[in-house]
Amino acid sequence: MSYRTFYVTTKNETEALEIAETLVNERLVACANLIPGMKSIYRWHGRLEHNQETVLLLKTKDSQAEKVVARISELHSYTVPCIVSWEIKEANQKYLQWIDSEIGK
Repeated sequence: MSYRTFYVTTKNETEALEIAETLVNERLVACANLIPGMKSIYRWHGRLEHNQETVLLLKTKDSQAEKVVARISELHSYTVPCIVSWEIKEANQKYLQWIDSEIGK
């Protein structure tokens, strides 16, 4: 069984909370962590942008990855949201078992 952590940036804590609660309630992710107050600097439509954002860290099974990306894309306010993930290589096995118990019921 493989597991993933998703990294998603959102416009604010309210949007992050709405996405997190939806994904947990729909059992697409087992856990969501919100990190408010991140400063982002990027170029958008030829202009340098500086914004405060909230980061979401989401833990799920690899088998849910496509559904997670699709659902976040539906819920997100950005035209091009940052939705990236990486495989969890090492972890507390009891934590991974807990993820198993929470996903897709």
